[in-house]
Amino acid sequence: MDISIVVPLYNEEESLKELHAWIARVIDGMDVVDHEVIFVDDGSKDNSWKVVEELIQSDPKHVRGIRFQRNYGKSPALNEGFKMAQGEVVITMDADLQDSPEEIPELRRMLLEDGFDMVSGWKKKRHDPLSKTIPTKLYNWATRKMSGIYLHDFNCGLKAYRLPVVKSIEVFGEMHRYIPVLAKRSGYDKIGEKVVQHQARKFGESKFGWERFINGFLDLLTITFIARFGKKPMHLFGSLGSLMFFLGFVLFAWIGGEKVYYILKDVPAKNITDISGFYIALVSMILGVQLFLAGFLGELISRNSPNRNAYQIAEKVG
Repeated sequence: MDISIVVPLYNEEESLKELHAWIARVIDGMDVVDHEVIFVDDGSKDNSWKVVEELIQSDPKHVRGIRFQRNYGKSPALNEGFKMAQGEVVITMDADLQDSPEEIPELRRMLLEDGFDMVSGWKKKRHDPLSKTIPTKLYNWATRKMSGIYLHDFNCGLKAYRLPVVKSIEVFGEMHRYIPVLAKRSGYDKIGEKVVQHQARKFGESKFGWERFINGFLDLLTITFIARFGKKPMHLFGSLGSLMFFLGFVLFAWIGGEKVYYILKDVPAKNITDISGFYIALVSMILGVQLFLAGFLGELISRNSPNRNAYQIAEKVG
């Protein structure tokens, strides 16, 4: 299998036949032995799945389908599509005709000839309202800063991967936005970018909402934490706990030393419990101990996890 094209969809019945025909025209013009198009219906409420079944009947050699019982989200849809994919090159694109299949040949070439593990599309010129483009710019800026991966458009649905990349990652929640981060975490750090054509939406309406932007940012914090401290939580909680306990202890020692100094000098002084700094020091030390305990619990969970020694092995010799 040369190419697998994974298309997650939700209520896109009007565009599916046109998208399939467009993909077929592009593939026919390529030096490709075999390909598959995997439509993943994310619990659509319209007739999307009926259209997918019609496409399977008309083109059983190349079209495959997955239907969720209910709407789970784009990430689970991609994850199931990745499980089914068999192609040497895996392409993902949205079903709304805003991603152009004409980009497929160049994306494939960049993987096979330029040696990239994955290539992410960049919708440099977008045909979206400001309510979508402004949050997207903020999101991309934050992701670049936190991940160290300098892509212009993390959320572009048009991406290309070598097969081992999609088989080594698990996409859940809203993590489809961070597949480049997941790939880098798995050791696939040759990540390229290509300017792609962005079509104006032809049918239906955008599924974007502000809650997706907020959830996406929270998922970014999650994946950053997991990538850095997933197997060593004590390094984070222990450091914070040490800092909090040290600051609290120093403040407590200062207050206690000052109290002893006044006693030796026979100078009237406030009771320690009347000094606000005493409570700040006490709370800091308590927080420090709690963070330490959180680190120990995290270590216990991590060390007893079935994936504690799961590593991506590139190759074995001998």
